[in-house]
Amino acid sequence: MRPRAHHALHHAAIAPRPVQERLPIWRGVGGTPSSFVRAGQAGVPLFLALLSGHQHFVRLVELYRTAGAQAGHPASSLAVGTGSHFYAARTSRQARTAFYPHYAAYIEQNMPRPAGTFPREQFDAWAGPGGGLHVGSPAEITERILATHEALGTSRFMAQVGLGTLPFAETAASVELLASEIVPAVKRALGED
Repeated sequence: MRPRAHHALHHAAIAPRPVQERLPIWRGVGGTPSSFVRAGQAGVPLFLALLSGHQHFVRLVELYRTAGAQAGHPASSLAVGTGSHFYAARTSRQARTAFYPHYAAYIEQNMPRPAGTFPREQFDAWAGPGGGLHVGSPAEITERILATHEALGTSRFMAQVGLGTLPFAETAASVELLASEIVPAVKRALGED
């Protein structure tokens, strides 16, 4: 028998009460095909964290949707969302120059590397064409979100902001560009405005 860490809860109230009959959960998956298949079989929306570009997930998302359809889940329940570390500035060069030292500190503190450093070349590859890091100008980030949407059929994008030692004022300016330029441009392109 497994030891209990708490007393059993009977007739406990849950607040706030959900307004939906079924809780809207999203399943975050790793890079293994089996994790995508399991999410499809469960019929729950799928969420991907992008460090590498979306092109690495096309086959895996197809596995997810195929497994979901075979399990009898409607296509409407098989949504895909993505998220990425995010920083926007007026130009891509400004964004990368300002964000790199803070992002390198974040990576070095949270994802130890054999050499103990996060080289600028690696950062530029992740932030450049084909990478998953959303760091650049509003136009570049908009294009990246739309390309991911087209390739994976996404319905959500989550920008992870405020990483590393980036000062609040710079984070706030980046979020302002997201709200005032990137989101409206994405909505216009998708016919949602």
